[in-house]
Amino acid sequence: MFRVLLNIWALLLGIVLIMLGNGMHFTLIGLRGGLEGFSSTELAVVTSGYFAGFLLGARQSPIMIRRVGHVRVFAALGSFMSAGLVALPLLTEPWSWTLLRILIGFCMSGIYVTAESWLNDASTNETRGQVLAAYMLAQTLGIIGAQGLLNLGDAATSVLFIGASILVSVSFAPILLSATPVPAAAVTRPMKLRDLFRGSPLGTIGIFLLGGVYATQSGMGAVFGTEIDMSAAQISLFVAMLFAGALALQYPIGWLSDRMDRRWLIFGASALGAFSCGLGFLVGSKLWALMSVAFFAGGVTTPLYALFLAYTNDALPAEDMPAASGGLVLTFGIGAILGPIATGWAMETFGAFAFWLALGVTFAAIAFYALYRMTQRPTAPAGETDSYLGVVPTASPVAVEAAGAWAVENAEAAKEAEDQ
Repeated sequence: MFRVLLNIWALLLGIVLIMLGNGMHFTLIGLRGGLEGFSSTELAVVTSGYFAGFLLGARQSPIMIRRVGHVRVFAALGSFMSAGLVALPLLTEPWSWTLLRILIGFCMSGIYVTAESWLNDASTNETRGQVLAAYMLAQTLGIIGAQGLLNLGDAATSVLFIGASILVSVSFAPILLSATPVPAAAVTRPMKLRDLFRGSPLGTIGIFLLGGVYATQSGMGAVFGTEIDMSAAQISLFVAMLFAGALALQYPIGWLSDRMDRRWLIFGASALGAFSCGLGFLVGSKLWALMSVAFFAGGVTTPLYALFLAYTNDALPAEDMPAASGGLVLTFGIGAILGPIATGWAMETFGAFAFWLALGVTFAAIAFYALYRMTQRPTAPAGETDSYLGVVPTASPVAVEAAGAWAVENAEAAKEAEDQ
């Protein structure tokens, strides 16, 4: 493992710095938007803009890379993203922010595609699982660390936005000075949603609903905190707890995933999410109760994403998995665009605590649909399923495809070892 990390440390360092900047700006949107008097619906549209840009970037970035190469695309997108972050406090108007967030989301997606192409090229079949796990850990730690940096300045000024821009700009140095160009990124065309649903109804519907959950948590969490009069430090801790829970629960859920029917695990994780959100709706503004709720509600979201990927891989032939991965990313992205808009409307109509209501209803829908699907298809023996690998929802199709390939290879190797 140490030798693997030694080969990719510069890429991982760059990813951590990028996530520090990106994670700061996500929470800053809610903080500064509240100070500017933006409504919940307006901030929801701004939030959705990022995921619309991200989805567009996932499709267009490989085309740009094939035309001009990884290094130029990486540097250009990094420059535009840094400029977009600096422009946010200068153009404090909802539609300007929406356009800037589309730009930032597009750039961030392209940065992921490029970085993940380098990481995938730097790994072998034997090390790919370790490389991807380290990459996902770097992303999560960067987002959590970003919340601590928010306490170093005032959201009412431009300082924190400039700090986020600087972190993004600096992040490219270790990556560009160490990474060598690799063959053009090749992302398989996404499977048609109709075919994806036919192959895995639970995976398709579940990941669509989960997209709304993830985008609402990451984009509207700070908006919720602002509306119930949390301080900036409390809001940053609240958002950090959403992702800290994912860091803590990823391994136990992954361990269980390889040993039981994944549909029961999807049901259990979703039910825990729904129960936690119900508590969040009931506890009011009690700070530490909300922190505990955030830990569990956020903690099941990222593992559920990986569960849906693994479950869908189980249901499809190996040759369909690359296209299915692209289809799942697309489905997740559509849910991520629509989820915050629905939640923003609910918060403006019914009050700030409709944040928990919207999340809880979505988690419950996933849980009940998982129960329904268990009556429609027989259980696959645990020994015949592919291996689980913790993929975070921010991953591009490059990482999702690579994780799917690793899961198949690892499962086949384990089966061969058992037969010998």
